[in-house]
Formats: sequence, C-alpha cells, structure tokens
Amino acid sequence: MATRPPLLEIPNKGRPTSPNSFAAPRTSTMSMASAAVRTGSSAEVRVIGLTNRADRASRLRRPLQVASVRPLSLRTIRASSSVAVEPEIQTEKVQNIDGEVFSCPICYEPLIRKGPSGLNLNAIYRSGFKCSRCNKSYSSKDKFLDLTLTAGMKDYVEVKPARTELFRSPLVSFLYERGWRQNFNRSGFPGPDEEFKMAQEYFKPAEGGLLVDVSCGSGLFTRKFAKSGNYAGVIALDFSENMLRQSYDFIKQDETILTGNLALVRADVARLPFSSGSVDAVHAGAAIHCWPSPSTAIAEITRILRSGGVFVGTTFLRYSPSTPLVFRPLRSRILQNFNYGYLTAEEIKDLCTSCGLTNYSSKIQQSFIMFSAQKP
Repeated sequence: MATRPPLLEIPNKGRPTSPNSFAAPRTSTMSMASAAVRTGSSAEVRVIGLTNRADRASRLRRPLQVASVRPLSLRTIRASSSVAVEPEIQTEKVQNIDGEVFSCPICYEPLIRKGPSGLNLNAIYRSGFKCSRCNKSYSSKDKFLDLTLTAGMKDYVEVKPARTELFRSPLVSFLYERGWRQNFNRSGFPGPDEEFKMAQEYFKPAEGGLLVDVSCGSGLFTRKFAKSGNYAGVIALDFSENMLRQSYDFIKQDETILTGNLALVRADVARLPFSSGSVDAVHAGAAIHCWPSPSTAIAEITRILRSGGVFVGTTFLRYSPSTPLVFRPLRSRILQNFNYGYLTAEEIKDLCTSCGLTNYSSKIQQSFIMFSAQKP
C-alpha cells in the first residue's frame, strides 16, 4: 500500500507557520490595559486590548454592561527574522450564552427576540426575531432560523450560481455524508477526524468563545465542534435548506448536542447575520470553492470576527505547489468545466491578507489545503 505524502508546510516569513506557533511561552505581562480621557470633572475610561472569554460571554448576556479593566498578557511569537508580539487569549471555558447573538442581515442591527431565551435548537425554534430598524421579522422553519435577505419574501426567488445551487438539491444533501464526502480523500483530504484535530489546533486561541461553522453542509464538523465542549456556543450556518434539514436529522440522534448551545441558521456567507466583532471563531470546511464571491465572503468573515478571532478553512486547490509548471495551465482549464471556483494557495493567502487578516499559515497535501488567519 502506498504511503500518504506528508503535509507540506508553507513557510510564511514573519508569521507563524503552524498552529503550534500560537502556543509560544508567555514573555511579559501588562498590568493595565486602559486609558482615561478626562473632560471637566468626569472621566471616560476607554478599555484597550483583549478581555477573556468569560468577559465576552458576559457581554452577550448583558449587552449594556460596561466592560471592566482586565490585565493584558502578551506572548512572543518567533519568526525567521523578527519577533511579533500578540495578545494572549485566556483559556477559561464558558458553557452558556444567554444573550442574543443574531443581527439583521440587512442593517446588522441586533435582533429583538420574543420567546424563550438561550442558544439552543428548541428555544430558537419557539422564538420570533425582529429588526427594530428595518421592521422585518424572521422566524424558524424546519428547525432552522432563516436569516437570509429573502426570508419571508413571497414572489421574489433568488438563484445562485450552479456550484451553490447544487448543494440545495435534496439528493446531494442526502448523499453528502453517505459517500460524497468520503471521496475527498482522493484529492488529499486527510479525513474528517484528522481535519477536525488540525482545526482544533488553530482554534486554541478561541476556545470558550462563539464558533460559527459557515457552509456547514450536513453538519459533519458542526457536531464535532459542539461535542468537543470547547466552545460557549456553536452556530451551523448554510444557504441550503436541505443541508440544514440533514444536519438536524444527524443532530437529533445525539441527545448531548441536541440540547446543547447549538443553533441552525440559514444565511448567505456574503451577508452574515452577526454584529461586527461578535464572533470568536469561523470555520469553513471544503467550502470556499462553492462561494459565488470568495472575496466578499472573507471580507464578511473578517467583519464579524472580534480582534484576535480565528478563521480556519479548507478547500480544493486548482493545483498544488508540487504540480509541474507545464501541467498547471492544462489542469486549470480542465477544472473550469466543473463550475467550481478553485483557487491557488497564493490566491487564498492574498484574499485573506487583503481583507485585513494576519498570521496566515497553511498546510497542503496534494490538492487539499487547510489555512488559518487571525483578525488583528
């Protein structure tokens, strides 16, 4: 039996090239992360820096509470020729999110909720949501909350490109975990279990926070993230109604995640229904090649990530660094016939950095790539 080629690490001068780079030893501690601006007899305290995950969950529960000043720790990340200082994110885990996390996809105003509280399938299904600015209402359907721009429209029907519409098919949605996804190993995908372990390494700075699994499909990785217990809440998000139905069918087979802090949401990756800087981690597994506009999607992901938040994605490459130069144009022309937006490793890095993400790193095996980046 042939041995699988090792993962190829793409060096990145001046930035960490592996998830373990985020585990550098602590080198210094700042005892204060605030500045005061005095006007007259009063003082305004502006909090600068990072707070821990407990503070983030607390802000979700009490959106009007003023954040307290917390110590700010710094860590050193060593690069080939320079030292970069990154804020450390505490690892205390939070198990509950009681506040509202959803915003209007039109104006991004936080939605007003009427119904039982809590980030869980039953509570969200029994709740109604409304935007006070747009006066538009949103509700659940078939156990998922529809937060698309077209939610509730009666006459207008929006059709996406073929590579997106394909996964709205009931047949493809049903087959995705019943043979479709298993074929990815032919292109170098290590398999769901190994991919999950790799993603978890990248997500260590975001443990205890809110994770959004965009283009979640049938919820293969959503269930793994939810069952890990490493996140205060997990939101499975997809544009396909049938994929979300399949996701619920799998979720209801496991009582531990059925009653956990988990939500199913229909939304467009180009118009994510979250406030800016409100999400700790975003995962997009085997998805970017299906998006109508990867640049718009990654810009949206950057918007909703908080400072220090992590984005991890996997996809098929148009060709790998080991593909001979003479074959690359031919491979590109052949793949164009599949109606997917396959990118190169260089294009993915350019997309992420151009949208404002930093600390980009990637791992490649054949046509498989897993990449990660952080919001500064």
